[in-house]
Amino acid sequence: MVHSPPQSRLVAARGALLGAIAVPGDKSISHRALMFSALAVGTSRIEGLLEGEDVLATAAALRAMGATIVRRDDGVWQVDGVGVGGLMQPDGALDMGNSGTSTRLLMGLVASHPITATFTGDASLSKRPMGRVIEPLSTMGADITASPGGRLPLMVRGLCPAVPIDYTLPVASAQVKSAILLAGLNTPGITRVIEPVPTRDHSERMLAGFGADLSVTETAEGRVIALRGEAELRPQAIVVPGDPSSAAFWLVAASIVPGSDVLVRNVGLNPTRTGLLTALRLMGASIEEQDPRTVGGEPVADLRVRHASLRAVEVPAELAPSMIDEYPALFVAAAFAAGTTVARGAHELRVKESDRIAAMAAALGACGVAVEEHDDGLSVTGTGGAPIAGGATIATLLDHRIAMSMAVAALHAAAPITLDDAAPVATSYPAFFATLDQLTGHRA
Repeated sequence: MVHSPPQSRLVAARGALLGAIAVPGDKSISHRALMFSALAVGTSRIEGLLEGEDVLATAAALRAMGATIVRRDDGVWQVDGVGVGGLMQPDGALDMGNSGTSTRLLMGLVASHPITATFTGDASLSKRPMGRVIEPLSTMGADITASPGGRLPLMVRGLCPAVPIDYTLPVASAQVKSAILLAGLNTPGITRVIEPVPTRDHSERMLAGFGADLSVTETAEGRVIALRGEAELRPQAIVVPGDPSSAAFWLVAASIVPGSDVLVRNVGLNPTRTGLLTALRLMGASIEEQDPRTVGGEPVADLRVRHASLRAVEVPAELAPSMIDEYPALFVAAAFAAGTTVARGAHELRVKESDRIAAMAAALGACGVAVEEHDDGLSVTGTGGAPIAGGATIATLLDHRIAMSMAVAALHAAAPITLDDAAPVATSYPAFFATLDQLTGHRA
């Protein structure tokens, strides 16, 4: 994979955001659509696939293992799968770029196939621990050799047949859950994952759609997802809804910039992904759901968001699994609320593309915002709606969400904010800055 060179970018306040936009396809669903299509027998079609660097890394890895994946001229992606158990030995290392999702889920895929794959990534991804995936996949029989600290580069030697397991997630992680289920697809017997705290359920929904024998049961111990292995997946026509994690930036931007009125079309509203909506509404945000509907088995609506006076709240910790990727945007919203917002329960932020707790504390602090860092979140004292000072250069740390969140903060700052590197935005939202220009009428 070719990585973009660093791109410094200065972002200044531009006035109100106005208009209607669509956000890229959901990143989580895009990854899974490619993987499950690659394991089906026959041809699947995917509309609305996110064409960011992370998802393209997944596509390249699946091609290296035998799947035929092409983007048609009409923008639809076509996948000719190899069937469960049909993955082939890749000729070289699989370059995951910056994508933790690609890495963890594909490790699960390889773990129960008779192949060996080496996973590499960029500097940011190579710092992220993979132990939480290594442990259950090793229990299933995969032989995994990792760099010190359970990090990349690492090698996975799959076992076929692998051993089915019953595994209780020690931390709420949809990636770990999905990695185990992907390994379970080519494993005889029934693989079970027990979730004490529910996480995003895109894998379960999509696996059922592809014809896997899967059940979800609520028990006293939590949600039990049971998957019968040696599955035969049927090809599907998939429509990917808009990514709520990408919509988050416009929900916050329109909320904090006076005079803003934005309609974000076709946003996925899977109940395991709507924590930010809940938190923003608790803070007094004006967000209206229009035309609720179902697209590709997922609930979807258009979201109209208008500027509102935000107030500080204590964000319920139980929202963390349903908004884990949106915390940086939430911290920005808190910077403009009246009072001190406390957002905790998000230990997972420490091991994302960057340590997002420390990164956002440093970024907001450099822009004049009063921030207190906790081990699992931040307390942010807001301006009550006034502009923040701004004027700082932000270390984005190869993290797309830090870059986009601080670009949003700059839209209501007294002085422009410089992002030391905006290139990582391309991993999930290549059109972010073009969309910002659209909503602000190119006003500099």
